[in-house]
Amino acid sequence: MQRKRTQSRECALQILYQHEMNPEPMPEILKLFWSQQDEVFSDEVRTFAEKLALGVMENQLEIDQVLGKYADNWELSRMAMIDRNVMRLATYELLYLADVPPKVTLNEAVNLAKKFSQEESGKFVNGILDKINHTEKPKNPKDHDPSVA
Repeated sequence: MQRKRTQSRECALQILYQHEMNPEPMPEILKLFWSQQDEVFSDEVRTFAEKLALGVMENQLEIDQVLGKYADNWELSRMAMIDRNVMRLATYELLYLADVPPKVTLNEAVNLAKKFSQEESGKFVNGILDKINHTEKPKNPKDHDPSVA
């Protein structure tokens, strides 16, 4: 059985993908997404998935600027949609979520890319996210405990 946060990340990725394919207001996207699921997810999974998806949406401009800075020779618009959204999700976690160790974020992002995109996507995603992790500073440094990393 999958861990709850892994399930949440998979749901959040699918929500972001759905939103990019059909840019409806997020409350409508969320309602539609959850209504289409065969599996019944716990409130904990749903809450974290929505936190991730909404967090990416609220900070997408800044997240995309950061990704663009580290995606050498790649324009965001030319990337595979899944890869782009995996990296948005992970960049959001790296910059805005103090309670998630960066190592976990990177590992989960690589696994999402491999599962939902192509095998080679894992290396591509890892390369960009690793640069971000080692260069960018969290947005709320006081919330980050360096001993957790």
